Amino acid sequence: MITHNPQMHLAAFLIAGPVAHSHALWRNPAHDVPFLTIEYYIEIARALEQGKFDLLFFADRLAIGDRFGGNQLTGIRYGDQDSTRMDPVPILGALAAVTSHIGLGATRSTTYDQPYSIAREFRTLDHLSKGRAAWNVVTSMNDGEAWNYGIDTHLDHDRRYDRADEFMEVMFKLWDSWEPDALILDRASGVYADPNKVHYINHAGAYFKTRGPLNIPSSPQGRPVIIQAGSSDRGRQFAARWAEVIFSISPTPELMRKFTSGVHEDLAVVGRPTAACKILPAVMPFVGETLAEATDKRDAHNALVDPMVGLSTLAAHANFDFSQMNLDAPVEQLRSGGTQGLIATVSRIAKDANMTLKDVGRRYGESVMVPQICGTGAQVAEQLAETFAAGACDGFVISPAFLPDSFREFSEQVVPHLQRLGVFREEYRGRTLRDHLSGS
Repeated sequence: MITHNPQMHLAAFLIAGPVAHSHALWRNPAHDVPFLTIEYYIEIARALEQGKFDLLFFADRLAIGDRFGGNQLTGIRYGDQDSTRMDPVPILGALAAVTSHIGLGATRSTTYDQPYSIAREFRTLDHLSKGRAAWNVVTSMNDGEAWNYGIDTHLDHDRRYDRADEFMEVMFKLWDSWEPDALILDRASGVYADPNKVHYINHAGAYFKTRGPLNIPSSPQGRPVIIQAGSSDRGRQFAARWAEVIFSISPTPELMRKFTSGVHEDLAVVGRPTAACKILPAVMPFVGETLAEATDKRDAHNALVDPMVGLSTLAAHANFDFSQMNLDAPVEQLRSGGTQGLIATVSRIAKDANMTLKDVGRRYGESVMVPQICGTGAQVAEQLAETFAAGACDGFVISPAFLPDSFREFSEQVVPHLQRLGVFREEYRGRTLRDHLSGS
């Protein structure tokens, strides 16, 4: 039995649409996938809370995928990652009413949003969920998003992070503009709040100017938990400064360990302890009664993926049109003006394996390079526990092949073995998401 005193953390990856990292998700041969209904997300959230997950979070983007071929034909025809994305924040508001413990995270962009609006959204969610709100901070990554906001030229990679740094400074000032005990609610005297404990912030910087204060009192967590997924050098610096959870895609345990070590170095540079930030690489599990059954599930899933849908999503992530490249030629180097760390990983794997662009598209469509693991519930638990115990990470983001199937199987068949191995909670101990992440 593997024993390890620290407790593993588990997050669930979602997109409010037909796919996730799996581009076969909406083609589930077992049943329809009603991704435009709230009942669908309620069923998912309940399955995850049954499994005692720390949190679920929705990735998001602000445009359809039309970089491949310069139009929407491929992405819409095959259903790529950006073919449909509903706004996740209203969904989380509904989930707050039907769950009690699981953290609730949504993506909002620092590139095309304004701090005051986002501060209000997450302060509201933190109140409604009694302290379970999380914000997945992103810098928008391609031209389609810029054009939807009336901007001709997308900010370059490092300037997006410069803007994001100031965005976070403003957000924290706004969330702190109400002191925790400012709200009095003395009905007898008629005093609502202490005005001396509510503060203007008067921020004026390179990108933002706002007076404040926020018009919502302090919430159970004060600030939502901050999630980030930057994997370039600049992105990692940003994450080390602000994030409490870092989501990563690393294809092997060795690369997971290397990424974690690098983040720990970055945290030391900014004076934060390693415990301040949980590093959670993504995995896509396939669970069966036997290893052979799980492997068959994976192969059947992957067979549903068309290479073109993967290339459409890859083009959006890289902010580069791959349609003029030879699909059957080996890939030497993929260009990216978007998600640089992930595209560098794709390039390295493609070159090492002598993959063609069509091969890359198929692999990207299967999982966006998230490693797929197969086995019985016990075998999957042992793989995860071994990686965790070796110090490669603080837990995992579970990325579903099918919904709600994958999360239900994981909660029912993998989590009990993680508990048996002593690496995962038996019950929730705290009430807020930050409680879960701190181990209480």
